[in-house]
Amino acid sequence: MSKVDTAWLRMDNPGNLMQITGVWQLAPGVKYAAVCERIENTLVRYDRFRQCAVQDATGASWMADRHFDLARHVLREKLPACVPGAEESALQARVAELASQPLDRHRPLWQFHLIEHYISPEGVRGSAMILRIHHCIADGIALLGVIMSMADGGAPPPVPGEQGAAAAPQDAQAWMVGSVLTPLTHLAVRALDALGDGAARSFGRLNQPGGGLGLERGIEAGVKGSLDTARLLLQVAGDSAALALMPDDSATRLKGKSCGRKQVAWCQPLPLDEVKAVGKVLGCSLNDVLLSCLAGALGEYLKSHGDDVDGQNIRAMVPVNLRQPSPSPTLGNHFGLAPLLLPIGMDNPVERVYEVRRRMAALKGSYQPLLAFGLLAVAGLLPKPAQDAMLDIFSKKTTAVMTNVPGPGEKLRFCGATLEQTMFWVPQSGDVGLGVSILSYGGGVQFGVITDSALCPEPQRIVDEFMPEFARLSMVTLMLPWDRA
Repeated sequence: MSKVDTAWLRMDNPGNLMQITGVWQLAPGVKYAAVCERIENTLVRYDRFRQCAVQDATGASWMADRHFDLARHVLREKLPACVPGAEESALQARVAELASQPLDRHRPLWQFHLIEHYISPEGVRGSAMILRIHHCIADGIALLGVIMSMADGGAPPPVPGEQGAAAAPQDAQAWMVGSVLTPLTHLAVRALDALGDGAARSFGRLNQPGGGLGLERGIEAGVKGSLDTARLLLQVAGDSAALALMPDDSATRLKGKSCGRKQVAWCQPLPLDEVKAVGKVLGCSLNDVLLSCLAGALGEYLKSHGDDVDGQNIRAMVPVNLRQPSPSPTLGNHFGLAPLLLPIGMDNPVERVYEVRRRMAALKGSYQPLLAFGLLAVAGLLPKPAQDAMLDIFSKKTTAVMTNVPGPGEKLRFCGATLEQTMFWVPQSGDVGLGVSILSYGGGVQFGVITDSALCPEPQRIVDEFMPEFARLSMVTLMLPWDRA
């Protein structure tokens, strides 16, 4: 197992489990036998989903589960009886309950829970499926490719023994690749791959006297003069200092000690075309618009509790894809983290969206995501207490982990049913108690939140502010002078 994946394996703690949690809503309903057959013919053809993660004194390894039984990983469930119209709340409660339960470390680290009979808020009868996959298996981009292979007409499964993941569709690439990490990416990852633990240790020496020289030798050996080393080192040193010197995040009620009991909520999809239209008029990207609405929703939630957010910001860590362009990306984790300050105290929606755009532009070309990748590799080399101490430092500087992933433009089909809605959340580390996902899929944009109940017991109140924030921005946009817009 790679050092980065080992770090994710060891990062589980009572407050936060390192598992990706998702939920599908399907119509019409699907049967358990059909789902098992589809997973047997697709997902478990990838070796990693039949292997256990085994730790020892030197790290961790993948070992085949000699007693693999699909029935342990695909479970049939029923939601508790509830009054008509309360099914979505019951589904959210079950997702939250499962997000708080660790996966069995003696088995492959994934599990699907099929609810064969589920009625959507619109009264449509169908099924729901809750997915749990440990982050040490793969990051979201790789898993998206694997999940796409499960859909009707998806990519064929790999031949036995092949470790690659299914090719992800072009529109499923990580949303910040072009705007945040255009330089470096595959060359930097190639250097890390070539140098292995040596590169990780070089990153770890960045803040030591003379440490940059070790990085210089490593980069030169890894990329063989492909980069301007002096220029690279100057920016890496600056970005390293920026990461190390980041102040602790704003002390809002969203920060504190996690208790490990999760709560989840999501909203109905917004029409994607409407969001794009607002962005086009304002000269902002789709992501600028969505992140601005997120900042506004968080600010309104805090104000509803009597908190003063005037001029306040909170920091969200945003995953950034570091994979080389490839028709068949491998499993494992190949992403960095970019720190983004959300202006939650800025009330004017147009002013706020322009400020988000400015901050996104400032991140462009930063090597901080790569440095975060290197720090995770270093964490995988350290004893568990030292790893935990490193991650605790970063959790003090962060309020949320935020993902924004463009999914397929057309709705997928699974076992003959239509995948009507899909939502997922990546894990939060340390005591970070807020996870936010924004997912475009099938012509809509869906917003979902997962929280620690000790820090935010009612995430639906954040979700309920998201659509009004977009409505405010849309209304003000319509009132702008069109010749100037």
